Amino acid sequence: MLHEEPLAEARVRWMGTAGGVRLSDAASAEISGTFTPEMSGAHTFGMAGVGTYRLEVDGAVISEGRLRASGDDPGGAFLNPQEARAEAVLEAGRPVHVRLTVAVRDRGDMTFTAFALGHAGPGPPPGELIAEAVHAAREADVAVVVVGTSEEVESEGRDRTGLWLPGRQDELVRAVADACPRTVVVVNAGSPVELPWAEDVAAVLLGWFPGQEGGAALADVLLGHAEPGGRLPTTWPVALADCPVTEVRPHDGELRYDEGVFIGYRAWQRAGVLPRYPFGHGRGYTTWAYESATAEAGTVRVRLRNTGDRPGREVVQVYLTPEDPGPDRPDRVLAGFATVTAEPGETVTAEITLSPRAGQIWDDTAHAFRPAPDPHTLEIAHSLTDVRLTVPYA
Repeated sequence: MLHEEPLAEARVRWMGTAGGVRLSDAASAEISGTFTPEMSGAHTFGMAGVGTYRLEVDGAVISEGRLRASGDDPGGAFLNPQEARAEAVLEAGRPVHVRLTVAVRDRGDMTFTAFALGHAGPGPPPGELIAEAVHAAREADVAVVVVGTSEEVESEGRDRTGLWLPGRQDELVRAVADACPRTVVVVNAGSPVELPWAEDVAAVLLGWFPGQEGGAALADVLLGHAEPGGRLPTTWPVALADCPVTEVRPHDGELRYDEGVFIGYRAWQRAGVLPRYPFGHGRGYTTWAYESATAEAGTVRVRLRNTGDRPGREVVQVYLTPEDPGPDRPDRVLAGFATVTAEPGETVTAEITLSPRAGQIWDDTAHAFRPAPDPHTLEIAHSLTDVRLTVPYA
């Protein structure tokens, strides 16, 4: 044995060295430990990674073979590993030794090992779990369903193949919403996903990937102790087919950027397709009246009032709109934003410093940005598609 260390999780990602030991001097690496099952039955163990492997449970080899990387990119081996699974029948309370051994991979220019040991205990089939959730929802005043993605769906090592929620999560939401009209769906995802049931539930709360305090934060928001005051930095489509830019793979070694400056919300504006939720969208626990706005010397001041009966936070967005954008400029560009908080009935002023770049265009001759010649209008908005005030801007 060349090196040994405890692991916080059953995952190894080493490149070049491990604990001061050169991986090129090692033939294999392994994860091993004692596992005590809480339930009797068929337990699933899995190996995710690349290379020749052997998986042993309670002294018996339950799976062995070789897993290959999905492509030539070494990053894919780390971030998008292949997986093999096998079952072992275990008795509750009886400890067993589990060992996963994987050969170290030497590419000549780089020596690395990347693999993980996974486990899933015995449990009822998904259909039974959905039925159990429906039964609980019928007896509840409010149902909260948490859905989302994981590293199996969202990864830096590969492109996504779709925007749907994995597994039977959409089926779960629909079934619970049918049983309980007051269903709140919490979506834990790092990027847009399709929400085909969004109009059939009482509320949708986007949690992103909240981390270890996510449960406590979620409880505070659901119970009203804190407001969900964020705004979308992305556009969420009704369906993937609605997205204006989906060609993201190179062909013959070339990736063309035919969309030019029309990316993100700018592409949606040009396409003229209504998304599920636009850029900048978001609701809180109060309402706001935008009363007036002035613009002077690159600064916009917006006076607004909290018209609800709770304290709140608003994100005031300013979009610069050229009178005649032409075919090569977007209809609307985010020029700045600011947040304000106010008590019920309180009037506050948001001060937004505009980005000079918002009103500039690129000059190929001068190889520099220059002010756009057209007259512009400033649109003061709650989101890209919810404009509250307009003021002229020179």
